[in-house]
Amino acid sequence: MALAAEANDLWAGLVQDIFNNRPMNDGSDVIGIEMPSRAEDAAIVPVTLRTKLAAGDSRQVRSITLVIDQNPAPMAAKFQLGPNANVSEISTRVRVNNYTDVHAVAELSDGKLYMTKTYVKASGGCSAPAAKNADEAKARLGQMRYRQFAKTGEGPASGAREAQIMIGHPNNSGLQMDQVTHLYVPAFFINELRLWQDDSLVLTMEGGISISEDPNIRFTYVSNGAKRFRAEAKDTEGHVFQREWKVDDSGT
Repeated sequence: MALAAEANDLWAGLVQDIFNNRPMNDGSDVIGIEMPSRAEDAAIVPVTLRTKLAAGDSRQVRSITLVIDQNPAPMAAKFQLGPNANVSEISTRVRVNNYTDVHAVAELSDGKLYMTKTYVKASGGCSAPAAKNADEAKARLGQMRYRQFAKTGEGPASGAREAQIMIGHPNNSGLQMDQVTHLYVPAFFINELRLWQDDSLVLTMEGGISISEDPNIRFTYVSNGAKRFRAEAKDTEGHVFQREWKVDDSGT
């Protein structure tokens, strides 16, 4: 009971800090969150956010905020959805530092917030050593890969599609220790990501230290017939990474 009360108190504080104490509505029929109940690797825990609005619902999901309650910086990411992209699913990988509730909060076009949550058993994800050494991470810094899962010539040019953006970046949390010097590695991570089909915005991400090394964002959207896909990412040291691909040409 004491643990449950502590968790509830923590969420109340996060609602105040992240959402300015705005009312939270039941989001069970608005937004879904899927994560393993027990993580195999706390540094790369998969998470999928899925919109659940009924087909006849006139409202739109404008943003989705992912909150990992017990992490040192609880707001893992905020996704703003392009007004005409019809993004219905977003998947990524996150660090989980302690056994925790994980909340997904959707803001709809009616101006209200809708919340759902799940519980994840994992620990040590934010302080886990980087998978790649510093030289390797530096060599791959800002490299982007793009995958498009709709096959060329299959179905209409404008229709539901699935794509993935991968960015080479250490995404250091600031809690990891250098195994040689035994000093903490400064926080250094992707904090902005923007994706477009031609000049139409698909989604943006405001990221934090909870997004895993080499950020990986997979999402569904509706094509507007665009020929090109563009990505722009920025990190906390001011680097700007930009790439552009033909929509049907997956690659680096």
